Amino acid sequence: MKHLLADLEQLNDFDEIIDVRSPLEYAIDHIPGAISAPVLNDEERVQVGTLYTQVSPFEASRIGAAIVARNIARHLETTFVDRPQGWRPLVYCWRGGKRSGSMTVMFNMIGWRARQLNGGYKRYRGATLLALDTLPSTLRCVVLVGPTGSGKTRLLHALESAGAQTLDLEHLASHRGSLLGAVPGVAQPSQKRFDTLLAARLRALDSTLPVFVEAESRKIGAVALPPALLQAMHQGACIEVVCTPEDRAAFLQQDYAQLFDNADWLKEQLQRLLGLHSRDVIKGWLQMVDEGRRLDLASDLINRHYDPAYARSGHAHYTQLRHAMRMTFRPNDADVVAQARALLAAMQMEAMQIKAM
Repeated sequence: MKHLLADLEQLNDFDEIIDVRSPLEYAIDHIPGAISAPVLNDEERVQVGTLYTQVSPFEASRIGAAIVARNIARHLETTFVDRPQGWRPLVYCWRGGKRSGSMTVMFNMIGWRARQLNGGYKRYRGATLLALDTLPSTLRCVVLVGPTGSGKTRLLHALESAGAQTLDLEHLASHRGSLLGAVPGVAQPSQKRFDTLLAARLRALDSTLPVFVEAESRKIGAVALPPALLQAMHQGACIEVVCTPEDRAAFLQQDYAQLFDNADWLKEQLQRLLGLHSRDVIKGWLQMVDEGRRLDLASDLINRHYDPAYARSGHAHYTQLRHAMRMTFRPNDADVVAQARALLAAMQMEAMQIKAM
């Protein structure tokens, strides 16, 4: 564990972090802040790997070395052409092997103070998983609980603006969390990328301060939350966010504006709910989309889909929910930050009263 933590601490000691893996490997996940400078592109990596297994390791190394040398030369003439003398890069590949070793040697021959990351991305991945397993238990989670449309995300952002510490899981996941929570045109990160982003955020949190977070199920779209974080959330204090039906429908219409503006995509998503709802119900929703009846659709989705699903979930796993502070939230008003400040003040007052007992 100490060695993994040391690897994380050394990342801040360098001017730049260079990922020399293939573009596909980089896209799946990479160390935050690292730039991509592949010494083998995706096709070349497959070519060298095939030579290794089907011909010989020697032939793979001979051909691979030539390709790597050409790619490093290209990067020196383009990507790194303006790096100053004394530049200190940290270079990594999958396991801290030949790919990062080749570039590190070349950099040091030039006169730059380059270093190869011990164990490469694989070791960093281990440190990420360790963080996801250990850091959540140190957090003082305050969970915002409430049905879809009550404005929990807006309240979370308002709390951040009011100076509170927040963990926005839906932002990290690029997904709103509900069955219609996908963002049109925006792909979710891979599970590994989500893990990396989440671990980086957890490391940045102050464990002595409360962390406000929305209630979530085990998965946000296609990515899963780590069990340790779910446990910390389930055991955390709760704020029950209450909102009028009218405000909820108006807010949902506004919050899903991107979906309503992309009618074909929205209709496709609604049709995926077949099985949870009858063909007649789905047909009615599709007609509302075609007729531009956004408020009617939002209200009907709340009544027929979101609220029944929320009631079924029960939230029994949130052990402190029965002691939750209730907050009547007006998500469509202009004073959401003032409402957040009032919530923080009320929580502080309650804490003082409990301490005085």
